[in-house]
Amino acid sequence: MTKSIEKEKIEEVVEAEELPVDVEEEPSESVSDAAAKRSGSLKDAWKQVENIGQVVGEALQSRSNVVMVRINDDALHHLDMLVEADVTKSRSESAAYLISEGIRANQELFGKISEITDQIETLRAQLRQTIQDHEAE
Repeated sequence: MTKSIEKEKIEEVVEAEELPVDVEEEPSESVSDAAAKRSGSLKDAWKQVENIGQVVGEALQSRSNVVMVRINDDALHHLDMLVEADVTKSRSESAAYLISEGIRANQELFGKISEITDQIETLRAQLRQTIQDHEAE
């Protein structure tokens, strides 16, 4: 490359660096509006954390029953995430919280299950009575 070509390329690069960056003439939102949005987002996030804390507290009340379960790696990972995030103190608390939330999220389903299990219990009682009556004959 000749010196004149090199000089032209260097000048092009320098000129390109000196060009103004395109900036909107009127920003879509002011700095104070953006700060308010971020502040609102932080407040919303904090409220969610408080709500989770309250739900965890409710889920952990009167935990006198012990249930041992085997879970897969993915479920274990989610339990550990709750512990690592300080949402719960242990895997046990994480499991209790998630079970409680699962029940609460599926109230309608558990209502139907309850109705059907009540019907099953009634039918079993009738069957036992029928067998007792038959044996008495």
